[in-house]
Amino acid sequence: MALDQSNRYADLSLREEDLIAGGKHILVAYHMIPGAGHGFLECAAHVAAESSTGTNVEVSTTDDFTRGVDALVYEINESTGLVKIAYPLDLFDRNVIDGRMMIVSFLTLAIGNNQGMGDVEALKMVDFYVPRRVIELMDGPATDISDLWRILGRPVKDGGYISGTIIKPKLGLRPEPFAKAAYEFWLGGDFIKNDEPQGNQVFSPMKKTIPLVYDAMKRAMDETGEAKLFSANITADDHYEMCARADFILETFGPDADKVAFLVDGYVGGPGMITTARRQYPKQYLHYHRAGHGAVTSPSSKRGYTAYVLAKMARLQGASGIHVGTMGFGKMEGDKSDRDIAYIIERDSYTGPYFHQEWYGMKPTTPIISGGMNALRLPAFFENLGHGNVINTAGGGSYGHIDSPAAGAKSLRQAYECWKAGADPIEWAKEHREFARAFESFPHDADKLYPGWREKLGVHK
Repeated sequence: MALDQSNRYADLSLREEDLIAGGKHILVAYHMIPGAGHGFLECAAHVAAESSTGTNVEVSTTDDFTRGVDALVYEINESTGLVKIAYPLDLFDRNVIDGRMMIVSFLTLAIGNNQGMGDVEALKMVDFYVPRRVIELMDGPATDISDLWRILGRPVKDGGYISGTIIKPKLGLRPEPFAKAAYEFWLGGDFIKNDEPQGNQVFSPMKKTIPLVYDAMKRAMDETGEAKLFSANITADDHYEMCARADFILETFGPDADKVAFLVDGYVGGPGMITTARRQYPKQYLHYHRAGHGAVTSPSSKRGYTAYVLAKMARLQGASGIHVGTMGFGKMEGDKSDRDIAYIIERDSYTGPYFHQEWYGMKPTTPIISGGMNALRLPAFFENLGHGNVINTAGGGSYGHIDSPAAGAKSLRQAYECWKAGADPIEWAKEHREFARAFESFPHDADKLYPGWREKLGVHK
C-alpha cells in the first residue's frame, strides 16, 4: 500500500444513528478480507479513499472542499470482516435535465475501483442505506403489482398470486409454435414472459411473432372471459433499438397494450437500460430480469454485491418487479432466508442484514419467483414467505403437467388456494383434479415432499 490513509478516511468516533439522523450520507456495509500483510483499518480506509476522493499519493489538487466530501469508515469488526462506510450525498453525480440521482453514480463509487485493489483479498457489498433525500431523488417504480391485479379484475390490495410461465425451451420457438404454446397456457393461467434469449431471433422475428402472440391472447381472453398478461423482452444494447421494439409491441397490442409488461435484462444491460424503459414507458409494468447476476451476487463470490443489494437498487431505479430466486424451494442457489430480498422491495419499512430502510411511500417492487417451481413446491414456499402476492413463472411446472399447459397453470393457482385455506395438500388434491395430477406429473418431487402420496390418492403406477 503506497499510503496509510486511515487518518483521513476513517473516523470510528462517528455514530451511525447520528449519520442517519443527519440525512446527508448513504451508508454502505461490506464484508472485507485484507490482503496478506495489510492491516484491517488501513485496508478499509483505502477502500473509502478509492471510493471517493482519494489517490495513492498526495496530489496538488486536494483542497478543503475535497476533504469535506471524503467517504469515511465509521465502523469495523475485524472478527466478522464488517466494514461500514459513510458516503456524503455531494459525492454523487446528478442529472443535468432534472437534478435527480442515478444508480450508475452510486455503483461507480461504492463498487468502482475498490473492487480491483491489490491489497484487498475480498470485498463484497452486503447492504446499504439511503436517506429520505435519495428516495425523493430516485425514480422508483411507476407501476406495481396493483396495476396488474386491477387488469385481472382482482382487489388492488392483497390481490394474490399471479400464475405465470416462460415459453420453453429457453431459446424459444418459431412464431406459430410460440403463439400456440402461449394460447395453451393462457387457457388456465395469467402471465407469460419471454425467456431472456427471446427477442428478435432470425428464426422467430419479432414482427412475425408478436402479432401471433396478441392473436393468441385475444382468443384465450374470449374463451376464458379473463384478462391475460404478456411480458415482452425489449432488451437491446441501444436505446433506440429498445424503443423500436417497445413501440412495435404496443402498437401491435393496440387496445390491449395495458396488458403488456416490458422485460429488460437489467444486470447485463445495466441501469441505463432500466431507466430508459422506466422513463420512456411509465405506464408499462417494468419486469427486471437479472440474468447473469450470479457472476457477482453468488454466495461463493468474494467480490461484487449480494442479491439483496441488487433488488434494493432495482426498486430505487424503478423496476415494477424483479426476480428474487426461489428461496431454496426451486432449482436455483439460495435458502429460506432469501425472503429478505422480497421483503426489502415490497414493504414500506424493513430492517435488512445491516440497516433499517424506510421507503417513504415509494411504490413497491414485486417479487417474481422463477426457477424450477411447480404446484407441489408452492405451498411450502408461500408458508416461508408468509404471503402469495407474487408473480410466479413456472416453465416446467406448467408445460410439464401431464394433462396440458392450461392444467399446469390451474394446478399452480390451486396450490396457492390450498395454502391460503390452510389445507393439507393431499386432502386438497382429492378435490382439485389439476393439483392432484401434478403429483403424477412431478413424481420425484411428490415422493420427496409428500411420502405415501400414491396410496393416499389411489395412484397405482
